[in-house]
Amino acid sequence: MLTEKEMFSNLIWMFVLLCSSVTDESYIRNADIFPSSPEIERGSSLKLSCVLRKNYTPQRNASHIIWKLNDELIAPENYNIVNKTVSNITIHNFNYSTANVECLMKYSDKELPLVHTEVKSGFPPDMPENISCIYFYDVNLTCTWNAGRETSLTTNYTLYRKLMSSPGLNESCLTITESCSFSYPDNAYSSDFCFQVEAKNVLGASLTECVPIPLQKIEKFAPPEIISVKKIPGIKQLLTVTWKMPEKIIPSKHIICQVQYRNLYSNFTKFVNVSLNSKKNRISSCNLTGLWDSTDYSVAIRCVNNESTFWSGWSGEKNESTEENAPSGKVDLWRVIESSRSSRNRSVHLMWKPLKSFPPSGRILGYKIQYFPENKAAHKRTYNSTEQKMTLLLNEEAHIISVTAYNSAGESPEAILRIPSPDEKSSQMIEKVVASTTNEEMVVQWITSEPETTKYVVEWYEELEMDPFGRSWQYVSNSTKWKSNKKIFKPFICYNILVYPLYGSNVAAPSYTQIYADEKKPSVGPVADTGILGKNEVTIKWNEISKAKRNGFITNYTIFYKPKDGKELNETVNSDVLQYRLKSLQANTQYTVQIMASNRAGGTIGEPKTFKTLKLDKEDIFFIAIPVEISILCLIGLWITCVLKKHAFKKVFWPDIPNPEESLAVEWPLASSVNNSFLKRMSSQTKTVDFEEINVLEYCFPEESQEGSLLINYENHVSECTGINTKGMTNRDEKILHNEENEAAKSLSPSMPYIITDQFTRSQMHSALIPGKEVRPIEVVANDLCGSQQNPNKNEEHDDEEVLRLEDFSEKALFNPYLKNSVKTREFLVSESLPEHSTDECRSQPGALPPFQPNVLAQSYITVDMFRLAKGASSSTSSSSLAPHTTSSQGSALMRKRGQT
Repeated sequence: MLTEKEMFSNLIWMFVLLCSSVTDESYIRNADIFPSSPEIERGSSLKLSCVLRKNYTPQRNASHIIWKLNDELIAPENYNIVNKTVSNITIHNFNYSTANVECLMKYSDKELPLVHTEVKSGFPPDMPENISCIYFYDVNLTCTWNAGRETSLTTNYTLYRKLMSSPGLNESCLTITESCSFSYPDNAYSSDFCFQVEAKNVLGASLTECVPIPLQKIEKFAPPEIISVKKIPGIKQLLTVTWKMPEKIIPSKHIICQVQYRNLYSNFTKFVNVSLNSKKNRISSCNLTGLWDSTDYSVAIRCVNNESTFWSGWSGEKNESTEENAPSGKVDLWRVIESSRSSRNRSVHLMWKPLKSFPPSGRILGYKIQYFPENKAAHKRTYNSTEQKMTLLLNEEAHIISVTAYNSAGESPEAILRIPSPDEKSSQMIEKVVASTTNEEMVVQWITSEPETTKYVVEWYEELEMDPFGRSWQYVSNSTKWKSNKKIFKPFICYNILVYPLYGSNVAAPSYTQIYADEKKPSVGPVADTGILGKNEVTIKWNEISKAKRNGFITNYTIFYKPKDGKELNETVNSDVLQYRLKSLQANTQYTVQIMASNRAGGTIGEPKTFKTLKLDKEDIFFIAIPVEISILCLIGLWITCVLKKHAFKKVFWPDIPNPEESLAVEWPLASSVNNSFLKRMSSQTKTVDFEEINVLEYCFPEESQEGSLLINYENHVSECTGINTKGMTNRDEKILHNEENEAAKSLSPSMPYIITDQFTRSQMHSALIPGKEVRPIEVVANDLCGSQQNPNKNEEHDDEEVLRLEDFSEKALFNPYLKNSVKTREFLVSESLPEHSTDECRSQPGALPPFQPNVLAQSYITVDMFRLAKGASSSTSSSSLAPHTTSSQGSALMRKRGQT
């Protein structure tokens, strides 16, 4: 329900809207919103009305109006339909600083925009606080204040200046900021002013009380101008400053000026206050004393009214240097003695730097260097230099060197060093040097064996630095500890640090250490190489990483090795180990190995190396080689034995087979043998016999029924033997056999048995070529065999005479058909019991032979050969010889006589 007050308010708004529509019928708008662009206090309720124009039909009235806030539909419960043309909206707790509210017509599911307005919310102004003013004489008067909370609405400020003695006389200054100024000539000087500020916006207004502020207390004038800053010749440590005051200042007031001077060498600042009378002293000056010699200073000035709280701004700075004085401190002198290539001369590199004394004496113009042999002061030499280094070439004597710095005011005290002779040996006073780092510092500590030594020199330089002048040094007094900023050391570079004890002008032997200011992992890894390869082990070698790429101290090496298609293994060794033997490897296996070098910051792996283990190692080869070598030695020994004992082995393994022509069982006509046409043809065509064409007859044994017979008829058995052995003969041999058969028969007695007294082998086929000898009957041979047992010595006397030599038949060599068709290997043995029989038994049974038993050694057997008969014979006869023989030491003398080599 609407209250009476709300109804009355709505009627008034409707009346206003109707009047506006009557007065402006030509304005074509669908609706109006009221109030337009309202500004309300934040957090309060917003009320708006949307009034439709008369051109809307009855089908479109206020009931069809909807409202949106920032394009979002407002809930219908906030609507209020007054009549057909007016719709009200109420938004509670409006907290938007700025928002857009829109009135729309909804008809037939369509939304038709009618009118919209922008709504702002804010706060009423707070009372301004902290009013302060600055008075620039004859320029302006400016006041500032603190407005308080932000209103978010347009707020206007008014500054009032009032005379307290005349409250009706006041001046105002309008602004929308927190500052306002009264400019000349509206800024008359008075000590009886008060100031007041009013703040105002649509939501309200606030006014401060009038605050009295005397102008002399808020006066601020322009900075003074420095005319000059000078030093007075002959007066040390003094500068004179002269400046000029500004013209626009309050007259008849005392002025205080503050002179600031800053030491540019140490950046140390001091202030000096000077009192002035504004009427008399437009130009003022003062002396700055207690300054450092030959030091640059920067000077600035500002001034203030002695009643004011505001200083003027600082004047522009001016620089000047004080008078110089002779240098008061010695230079820091150091030397590097280079090893001499000859005993007569050596290079001494001198380096120095001016002592950083406080205060400095002045600008150094140069340095004077003097040196002389220790025992020859009259030989002093002097050099001047503007540089801070020099190289002297000295002989083997000890020398005294001094360096002084000079400027326009004089020279510094001498810095002296003694250069010992090369033969001098200085004592080791420092036992140990330890270097370490922190986040910001490098710290070096040492232990000395001479507590009375109080002065030292710490020298440091890069390990790869070759220039002696590239070294740095610093003197340390009354301490065995030295600290320095770590930033002066390059990261990842190894530095050599040496500590020298000093006693007087002498320098003792140094102690040495190394350090990295910062470390990172090595730039490269070691390159692996394989040494001695084995079956189950290998030696891995690698070289040290170059010092420039280590980036830190190498702490260890890690060897990674992996068999093909296997698991990776690793071994870690110390940094001083550059080779390692990997064991328990698989034989005949390919491995990949890599080496990682590590320092405190990490590790880097080198390039991979591939190798393959051996199938056999030295021990295996050794165990294989020993039996082989032993076998070779045995073979060599056997060969040597065979060479030395060849005659003995020959008699044992290859005994001589006797020549049938030399048989005692039958006599061979020499002429028939010599004139044999076949042999002649053989000897004329070739000087040698092709033994490969010689065929050996197969065994031809008698039947068991004939084992008792003493003699075998040649005519009955020769066909058998011949038939067997001629199966493998060529047609050529068969032809020769039949053509020459009759000729051989003429020279032989029919059915004459013969005896073979030795073995025959192919290697002794040369015995086939023999001269014709007498053929003896078998009875004679038997007698000789039995007789040889009784007279062995007698037979031995004729051995040399009976042995045939090749030279004897070089011209009359005849082919022996007996040997050509002989059995491969035959033994003609006399019973081993032969020695047990008496000579008489032998003689009484000349034709008795033991029965033949196949495959039994040491028994008699029969050989049948074909003999070629002499040409012209009408018939051929053959004979077989049957003879007993033995291979034992008891063999007949005939065997020894007829043997052939």
